[in-house]
Amino acid sequence: MKKDKVIGGLLGLCVGDALGVPVEFQSREKLRRNPVKDMMGYGTHNQPPGTWSDDSSLTFCLAESLCNGFDLRDIADKFVKWMYEGYWTPWGEAFDIGGTTQIAISRLKKGVDPLEAGPTDERSNGNGSLMRILPLIFYVEKMDKEEQFEITHQVSRITHGHIRSQMACGIYVQFGINLFNGDAPKAAYEKMKDAVLKYYSKEPYIEELSHFSRILASDISSLPVDSIKSSGYVVDSLEACLWCFLNNDSYRDTVIT
Repeated sequence: MKKDKVIGGLLGLCVGDALGVPVEFQSREKLRRNPVKDMMGYGTHNQPPGTWSDDSSLTFCLAESLCNGFDLRDIADKFVKWMYEGYWTPWGEAFDIGGTTQIAISRLKKGVDPLEAGPTDERSNGNGSLMRILPLIFYVEKMDKEEQFEITHQVSRITHGHIRSQMACGIYVQFGINLFNGDAPKAAYEKMKDAVLKYYSKEPYIEELSHFSRILASDISSLPVDSIKSSGYVVDSLEACLWCFLNNDSYRDTVIT
């Protein structure tokens, strides 16, 4: 049932997030020596086991808002409530807020239009809008392609206004829609590439396509693991996400990887 997929997607994101919180910023070599095997606590952010981060909190804010229809201002208001009041946080207080997200939400609090709040400079391409975009898959999946991409871009712009972040979210949502509708991972990946290349092979997107060439012009999953980066840059995060998913057969192995 699709309802089960929605719940599974949201809870799966949160569990994976909570697994990662204690070891955020640790080197890959250190994690090879001491791999994550279960919920741990009091690591990087000194939080109890099972604590989720802004990734999940903002995902839940978006999901809750979409339950009542698409309203950018309502989504923005929930983001403000998260940062300033601890809304949808596990312990009532937000922590580890990315710089671009913090700038955008402080602008939202001052009344800036949601479509103008996200910084648009090239250096503001962290993974902040990508990490919370999952609920859109369930909301836009029956819409036409134009609407799917347009709404995805708008939701990215609330915190991340650069076109590269918008496109990363577009790629992720298209891949997710295919999975949600029952495609096998490899088929979902190939279908996503076709849709994305068709949509983004025009202005103003075409000049940005080269940044996604390892995803769109080849098979990202065939690259050696050492060529996949673990930074917070949105393209690196998207590549790592797809690589881990396409190279594993279970939820557990995917999130651990």
